[in-house]
Amino acid sequence: MNPNIKRSLKFSLTIAVITFVLAAIFSVISSSILGGVVWFVGLFIVLLIVLIGILFDMMGIAATAADETPFHAMAAERVPGAKEAVMIVRNADRFASFCNDVIGDISGIVSGTATAIVVLQIANLFGEGDGSTLQIILSVVLTSIVAALTVGGKALGKYFGINASTRIIFFAGKVISLVENKLKITVFSNTTKNKTRNKGQTR
Repeated sequence: MNPNIKRSLKFSLTIAVITFVLAAIFSVISSSILGGVVWFVGLFIVLLIVLIGILFDMMGIAATAADETPFHAMAAERVPGAKEAVMIVRNADRFASFCNDVIGDISGIVSGTATAIVVLQIANLFGEGDGSTLQIILSVVLTSIVAALTVGGKALGKYFGINASTRIIFFAGKVISLVENKLKITVFSNTTKNKTRNKGQTR
């Protein structure tokens, strides 16, 4: 099998497993939290989930639009986050896949589930149960609002992702640097880092 196809299949399988695990975790956590709060707090949580999806979608777009050149001088001066920013740009396809497809899609699914829970909470507050006219109306209205905010927010995020890609990726690089150095959590594998160094040396 072609090595590139093999790597692509391996990455796709890894992403699928990660998505399954994260979706299950986020769904359980959001459902548990929403089950114990009043409806307006639940609505705030829904909006927060939507915002997370928008921000990660913006970072994914920024990774594909960014140029690694501005980060080389900063990396040479050992500016925190610059080396990680270069790695993000050089692995833009995988970074974008994680941000847009994994986190973005999970946010959409979880926000939909969370919205349904909030709708039932509001309906129950008025003494109406599942399947009632009020519940159906609330479901249509809130689902439409969440969908509009998600689509409109991502459209705006794409604009900033393209036009402010350098700043966004540099910020993402600093966050990754902080996570790797302070929390000792590996975001980029040693193989990826070595490939990045080798490419830098051949320039």
